[in-house]
Amino acid sequence: MDLSLSTHTIGDRTVVEVGGEIDVYTAPKLREQLVELVNDGNYHLIVDMEGVDFLDSTGLGVLVGGLKRVRAHEGSLRLVCNQERILKIFRITGLTKVFPIHNSVEEAVSATD
Repeated sequence: MDLSLSTHTIGDRTVVEVGGEIDVYTAPKLREQLVELVNDGNYHLIVDMEGVDFLDSTGLGVLVGGLKRVRAHEGSLRLVCNQERILKIFRITGLTKVFPIHNSVEEAVSATD
């Protein structure tokens, strides 16, 4: 399965909607998108993972890299995910302590740091 990406803005937040699989083959596409957004001055990102079917360690690495990029600009990267199989990956790796994870885009937009 391929990876689909689309972006839109809500206030000062940029939402990246991700669909499909984030793995060793598709993760570079997500990395490019995140790098481009940060280079364009978008420092408050929300990655909507509701459409993600699979996530591997390469995908996790891309998300951590994106977090480091936005933090270098006093920004934030929030995740939207309520799929148990994906959330389990974040719990097992301890990344629930690193990423704010929300149930909806609306919840992520209204959250404060």
